[in-house]
Amino acid sequence: MTIRQLELEVMRYDPEKDEAPWFQNYSVPCEEDWAILDAINYVKENIDTTLSYRWSCHMMVCGSCGMMVNGEPSLTCKTFIRDLPDKVRIEPLENFPIERDLVVVLDDVMQKLHKVQPYIIRKDAPPQDKEFKQSPGALEKFKQYTMCINCMCCYAACPQYGLNQNFIGPAALALAHRYNLDSRDQGKSQRLDILADHDGVWDCSFVGACSEVCPKHVDPAAAIQQMKIDGAMEWWKQKLGFPGGES
Repeated sequence: MTIRQLELEVMRYDPEKDEAPWFQNYSVPCEEDWAILDAINYVKENIDTTLSYRWSCHMMVCGSCGMMVNGEPSLTCKTFIRDLPDKVRIEPLENFPIERDLVVVLDDVMQKLHKVQPYIIRKDAPPQDKEFKQSPGALEKFKQYTMCINCMCCYAACPQYGLNQNFIGPAALALAHRYNLDSRDQGKSQRLDILADHDGVWDCSFVGACSEVCPKHVDPAAAIQQMKIDGAMEWWKQKLGFPGGES
């Protein structure tokens, strides 16, 4: 078994003791098939039990282990040491307040996710035994946008969110688009009132960094551009007196 010595430079911050974040170095003996999360776990279990960070599944499902790895927003269970140099800097996700060490406060994004009404909205009240079946083609329209695991790497990469935290942001907008495309949903125009305002899709400058760093290839940048088209079409429909165009 090949063992590689990895030098980890980890940001530390305890708001009860520290005036500002600082870096601590750890030398970690790593196996070549380890992910960065394995190296961080080694530090926690064998070197420094005071280190704080989030993780759960180690299977690219829970999204909780998002961190900055050498300046790049990354899911640490998917980032392998074989692809990295011998010295690696680990920091909490950018654009978020630091709660402690590598743990960030996600309250703002959680509120934004709730704001976009991420559920099926129906205007009718169908009988309880009625099913709204979907064809494979209807599912395919939005399936890509269901893959988001809320790792928040897209928010850490988004320059617009970094400048203006009133911006709803990539993950929440992609989730709204997922429901706008769902053939069972009737809430598209209701969501567009939120998504097309000054903090919604039009705040996106289409840098595309959110899609570049997404570990699940959700492509929130594409979702936002598609919603810009939807918003413009709805605006013209209202101007021309056409009825709203919900799904």
